Amino acid sequence: MQSIKANNLEKSFGAVKAVQKYSVEINQGEVVALVGDNGAGKSTVVKMLSGLYKPDAGEIFVNDRSVTLKSALDARKAGIETVLQDLALVPQRPVYLNLFLGREATKPAIRLLDHKMMCREAEKLFLELGVNIPNVKLPIGSLSGGQRQAVAIARAARWSQSLVIMDEPTAALGIAETAKVEELIRNLSLRGTSIFLISHNLDQVFRLTSKISILRRGEYIGEYETSQVTKNDIVSKITGSSD
Repeated sequence: MQSIKANNLEKSFGAVKAVQKYSVEINQGEVVALVGDNGAGKSTVVKMLSGLYKPDAGEIFVNDRSVTLKSALDARKAGIETVLQDLALVPQRPVYLNLFLGREATKPAIRLLDHKMMCREAEKLFLELGVNIPNVKLPIGSLSGGQRQAVAIARAARWSQSLVIMDEPTAALGIAETAKVEELIRNLSLRGTSIFLISHNLDQVFRLTSKISILRRGEYIGEYETSQVTKNDIVSKITGSSD
C-alpha cells in the first residue's frame, strides 16, 4: 500500500462543470480531507475515484502507475475501496458475511461457503482494529449505527490495497459513536491505510487529517497542511470570503 494521486481531474454534465482541475496525492498512512460546501463537487470527485464516473480529463495514478477506472470493479482491482453514506450493508445477513459480501470464501474443490474461515477472519480483523462487535454471527440490522459504520469501514480496510474513501462517515452518528469511528480511522492510519475523508465536520477534519483539500463550486481551490491553517482559514476558502 503506497500512494494514490489524481492530476487535474475534470467532469462536466452538459454545460455544468462539476469539477475543474482537481488534484490530490495521498501517501501511505495519510488521512487527507476533501471539504467544500454543498454542490462544491465533492461527490463527483468521490465517484471518479471509485470508478462510478469516468473523468472527462486528468489522470489517476496508483503507486505511480496510471489507471483507468471505468467501473467500481476497476477501482476495487486498483485497491480502492469506498464507504458510502448508505454503507451498502445487508441488514438481514450476519456481520461476517457482510464483511465478505460479494467476495465470499469457499472451501477448496467443493465450492461451498467456508463460514468458519470467514468468521475467524472477521473476528481477527475486528480485534486488530479495536472494533467491538459482540458476535460476528449477529445480523447487521441488530447493531447500532456506529457498529454498522465500523463494519463498513473494516470491510473496506480488509480489501483495500491503495486507498479507503470515506464519505461523511459519522454524519448520522451521535457524539460517543463518532468518537469510536474516529478512533478506528486513527487505528487504520497507524496500520498504513491511506484514507480520503469527505466531511462537513471541520472539528473532525482537524482532529484526524494531515492535509485539507478544498473545492468551491467545482473549482479546485488548493491543498493545505492541517497544522498550518485554522478553521477560520478553511471556512474563508470554502466560502470565497478570503478572495
